[in-house]
Amino acid sequence: MNAVRESPIRWDDAPLAPAAWHAALRLAFARRAGRTVLAERAHVGPLRVQRPLYPEGEVVCHAIVLHPPAGIAGGDELAIDVRVEAGAHALLTTPGAGKWYRSGGARARLAQRIEVAAGGRCEWLPQESIVFDGALGDLVTEVALAGDARFIGMEMLCFGRTGSGERFARGDLALRTRVVRDGQPLWLERGRVAGGSPLLDSPVGLDGEPVCGTLLVAAPECEAGLLAAWREEAPAAGRGAVTLLPGVLVARYLGPACEPGRHWFNRLWACVRPAVGGRPMSIPRIWNT
Repeated sequence: MNAVRESPIRWDDAPLAPAAWHAALRLAFARRAGRTVLAERAHVGPLRVQRPLYPEGEVVCHAIVLHPPAGIAGGDELAIDVRVEAGAHALLTTPGAGKWYRSGGARARLAQRIEVAAGGRCEWLPQESIVFDGALGDLVTEVALAGDARFIGMEMLCFGRTGSGERFARGDLALRTRVVRDGQPLWLERGRVAGGSPLLDSPVGLDGEPVCGTLLVAAPECEAGLLAAWREEAPAAGRGAVTLLPGVLVARYLGPACEPGRHWFNRLWACVRPAVGGRPMSIPRIWNT
């Protein structure tokens, strides 16, 4: 059995206010004797990963990223770094919906950095995030691919606690996503959603819908056939659109709730995973709890 190297991470930054969390998680996945193993696990603060799981055999390692406080508050700084080495295949998700809590004035930050070596596969599939009214935050996602590395990533945001009728009337969430292959940009995106902004109701913005999502696939297999398969699917509620760019397949969702968007993304994932992931879709068991 392969041992996992686990060690603390030292922060060199000045400490935040006592009420804020500084947390970091660093993971590395490697292929050994035909098996993907969690080769390195280092953390500081309330970020953890459960033991490696193998629901679809030893080729793919599933990992569940935990943040025990269950949400990100003003002043928090969280960093997640994932490295998938050559030939390894990792699928990462979260145990439930994430939350961006209302802030008293300080901004929060979540930085997600993923590096995939040539021949590696990474599926980054966190469950949705709920952005509370009054939240202030920055969400940064950076993906670096080498050679023929494959990446499937999902992001879904719900602005306001819609179940209780809450709207995103105050606050601000800044978004930045960058995907590069061998140092060359494949996908660059910046955005900002401000509470109470006309963009929330504008047809060129969220058009009155509280939920938006993106499913992004970066792989050599991204071509017209996969695009055509995606266009055969449609969300049960809300609106969806798909686009093919050189080496990148993108789906966008806009709707009244996360559930129809997730179900649509799952169907798209099922279409693309045999070609990009080398095997049929396997829903993480935690999604059913």
